[in-house]
Amino acid sequence: MSYLDKLLEGVEVEWKTLGEVGVFTYGYAAKAQDVGDARFVRITDINSDGKLIPVDAKFVDVSDENKRYLLRKNDIIMARTGATYGKTMIFEEDYPAIYAGFLIKLSFDKHIINPKYYWHFAQSNFFWIQANKLVSGGGQPQFNANVLKEIKMPIPCPENPKKSLEIQAEIVRILDTFSELTAELTAELTAELTARKKQYEYYRDKLLNFNELPRGGVKWKTLGEVAEIKRGKRLIKSQLEETGKYAVFQNSMTPLGFYHESNVQADTTFIISAGSAGEIGYSNVDFWAADDVYYFVTPRNLKSKFLYYFLLIQQAKITGQVRRASVPRLSRTAFEKMQIPIPSPEEQARIVSILDQFDTLTNSISEGLPKEIALRKQQYEYYRDRLLSF
Repeated sequence: MSYLDKLLEGVEVEWKTLGEVGVFTYGYAAKAQDVGDARFVRITDINSDGKLIPVDAKFVDVSDENKRYLLRKNDIIMARTGATYGKTMIFEEDYPAIYAGFLIKLSFDKHIINPKYYWHFAQSNFFWIQANKLVSGGGQPQFNANVLKEIKMPIPCPENPKKSLEIQAEIVRILDTFSELTAELTAELTAELTARKKQYEYYRDKLLNFNELPRGGVKWKTLGEVAEIKRGKRLIKSQLEETGKYAVFQNSMTPLGFYHESNVQADTTFIISAGSAGEIGYSNVDFWAADDVYYFVTPRNLKSKFLYYFLLIQQAKITGQVRRASVPRLSRTAFEKMQIPIPSPEEQARIVSILDQFDTLTNSISEGLPKEIALRKQQYEYYRDRLLSF
């Protein structure tokens, strides 16, 4: 922080409207018959992070009429309507492109504004607090050039353009570093998660493949023979609570709500039969199963967690039996005659112990991934607002 304090020490800042420092132009309204060599950049080509999505793009001709809509490297464009409205992108490509009419190109005097400095500002609360007050409502929010002209941004040392650009460049360097670190960490954690999932699935399939055993090495029975299949009981919406002791599962693995009673004991495997039909779950705590849930009451010689892991490797077969209608549905006949191996309780316990360790490791990475990303984004946002507040 001492470095930041020194960087910003004594810096005079003037908050100027974008209309004072920039020029805004709408893009090209493509025609159905347009075809050519320049990529046509549409609003749907920009994701929520302001990045260009590698999609099957439309291409248009660079005629004299639409040359003014050409994008050059480091040009800034912003989505002005739709789900991505306000998202700002720096065009970092080298190939010719033309931007669509639902985009606005922001042109700044390069002797006054560093384009990447503006990009970081456009992600900040300083931008969005102003923008949300000015943006038009209606069916879908949208910006226009007049709205942008009213937004103010901080210009350090406006009386000394050279010094101003030096400070802007240093702010960009610091914030780019945080952005790059977040991207690198995300890539590393994602790769680790993918590797662990593959490792987990390999050992799960290997441990639960009893077909290679000699005949008589393990008993096989139908699921309906070895376990009691029960259906949950419906609760109406008014009976559900926002918080409570017992989760209520209805048509997905996300609880529909909570209830003050349970109808299924802990250590139970269950299957969703409508909505997200075919999804397989296991709960180590008591819960309430609604009428779109089948759950299994297992005998002493069949561990419920072993059943859960075995059903996971049968997931494709089970979901293949789902009736696709307005609401996907799965009947109990889709799995009650499914053959399941019954090894000794000791062997079941050994397999469950191994798979639990892989599951814990995979989930810890999976849960840690969004947490780490969120922390890095918070760190970036903190320094961005700190630097832009001067």
